[in-house]
Amino acid sequence: MARSALRLGFAGTPTFSVPALEALAGSEHAVQAVFTKPDRPAGRGRHLCPSPVKRRALELGLAVLEPSSFKSPETLDTLRALDLDALVVVAYGLILPPAALAAPRLGCFNIHASLLPRWRGAAPIQRALLAGDAITGVTIMRMEAGLDTGPMLASFAVDIEDGDTVGELHDRLAVAGAGLVRETLDALARGPVPETPQPEAGVTYA
Repeated sequence: MARSALRLGFAGTPTFSVPALEALAGSEHAVQAVFTKPDRPAGRGRHLCPSPVKRRALELGLAVLEPSSFKSPETLDTLRALDLDALVVVAYGLILPPAALAAPRLGCFNIHASLLPRWRGAAPIQRALLAGDAITGVTIMRMEAGLDTGPMLASFAVDIEDGDTVGELHDRLAVAGAGLVRETLDALARGPVPETPQPEAGVTYA
């Protein structure tokens, strides 16, 4: 029988990830732990600063884990011990090896800030603007070993307005992705969600 609520992990680091974290923390699903990159030196004093995701996770009372890699047996053991149904990954910044991708019961799911397969890679928002695209969006995909190559569960198109800056488009896509991933997880809690392989035509890289 499908569970009505999922045990989730969340992996993200920058500001783009925060709306999705807030959406999942406010859902019926239970966020068991938040993975984010370790604190980094910043500013003139080079003091260690937490990531935006860490700051918000602590405000929400969520457990925060900061592994430097997912390749260590200790980190993999920690991930498996969480007994997750799904891991949501949003601009995390660390590579998840196959053993980590296989740990959650349903798999790992990524919010990508483009309409795949256009603009796979790390800078899809910037590349969409530089290319003069009229439309972009967000895609929820199942993660696999390739670079943003996994099958798609959902997508949502966003118009690029004249004069849009990277920051303005970033914020709209972050909010759109947060709503879409919550809807997708709600559907996954009820049962299997159809997955569409990415087409071979139209692949570009950011």
